[in-house]
Amino acid sequence: MIARIARTGLLLAALAAAGCTESSYTDFAPKANKSLPPKVIAEMNAKGMKRNSPVLARIFKEEGKLEVWKQKTNGRYDIIASYDICKYSGKLGPKFIEGDRQAPEGFYTVRPAHMNPNSSYHLSFNIGYPNTYDRAHGRTGTNLMVHGGCSSSGCYSMTDEQIEQIYAFARDSFAGGQTEFQIQAFPFRMTAANMARYRNDPNYEFWKNLKEGYDHFEITKVPPKVDVCEKRYVFNRIPEGAAAFSPTGACPVSTQPEPLVSAYQTYQKTYEAAFASAVDAKATATKPSIKGIKEAKIVQDWTHRRARGERISIEPPSLEDDGTVVATSRMGRIDSPAGRRMAAAEAEAEAKKKAEEEKLAAKKRAEEEKAAALAAAQERKEATAAQASVVAQQPEATASTDAVAAPPAEEQKSGLLSSVRKRIGNIFGS
Repeated sequence: MIARIARTGLLLAALAAAGCTESSYTDFAPKANKSLPPKVIAEMNAKGMKRNSPVLARIFKEEGKLEVWKQKTNGRYDIIASYDICKYSGKLGPKFIEGDRQAPEGFYTVRPAHMNPNSSYHLSFNIGYPNTYDRAHGRTGTNLMVHGGCSSSGCYSMTDEQIEQIYAFARDSFAGGQTEFQIQAFPFRMTAANMARYRNDPNYEFWKNLKEGYDHFEITKVPPKVDVCEKRYVFNRIPEGAAAFSPTGACPVSTQPEPLVSAYQTYQKTYEAAFASAVDAKATATKPSIKGIKEAKIVQDWTHRRARGERISIEPPSLEDDGTVVATSRMGRIDSPAGRRMAAAEAEAEAKKKAEEEKLAAKKRAEEEKAAALAAAQERKEATAAQASVVAQQPEATASTDAVAAPPAEEQKSGLLSSVRKRIGNIFGS
């Protein structure tokens, strides 16, 4: 009990030094104080976990999963909950600059001051971007969170029910004395098969660096100690003497625990064999990934134009492998005077285009009708000429007929005269 009180006192002192109070993560909001479901508590007990023991979160973009891991009584961590990420924005790959709408990838630290029980997204906590690695690379961005509301523009968004449970895990661990917990955000589960699938991706070298920390956790089931030197993550390394890690400077001479070194070497041999097999195997299709700072700047420009209220494509543009920029033809909302002016100009141009098309269509119809009328007139003219020709030939045909019929008539007249003469002769006895 005394130890518990002392631990709580140290926690409160740390919070005060950070510029916040315990209300930063407990507050008086009922949604921030909901207990974990009895089923989860029962599973924790079965796995040898205490309700207030430390936690860790892992995120996998491609699989769309957020996992909560919790420390057991033996010091190693085990998974206690897995949630489907409701939505995250951007593509696979790290966040580069403010406005690129990328959800971060890397190793981040969440402290009590990052917890927000009064978030407009139900509940939320800031993941701590940019971290030391991000700053060493000149990366920018603010307010990158895990939150509720199922709406994202660079964050990892959950349902309200999910964020209540995730928030409760973090809240209980802070109450138990954990001063910070680690979030490991990956593009995908860093298996040999997945690494082989993405071996030609422009982000591959960065992902190989993340995989070192991924492997350390897979081997030890303990959150790795994370440092940065030479603009790279280094894990579980202990500098010799008074040396220290400089994010942009040369890495100091350092060591790792011998059991870890041995276990890592064995792990790598197995991985390399699996990777070689995966390269030769038929792989499933990859998902889109951001193509570096160039694409980040293109999306950033889209974000700034959207913020100004300009009427732009409903989705951010993408940079293709051949360097072309592709954007959907669907336009977004109009929510400012500038946007309305743009919409009006577009509508005027569209109306002008439509009127021109209708004018051309009408002209074409008129030409077709004229051609049809000329064709009909020509047909009538030809028909009239043919009829006249027939009429002109009819008298000749009649005369010829009469000429042929005449002899029989003359013959009839001659026969009649002969009959008359014969009768007169009979009268006068001659």
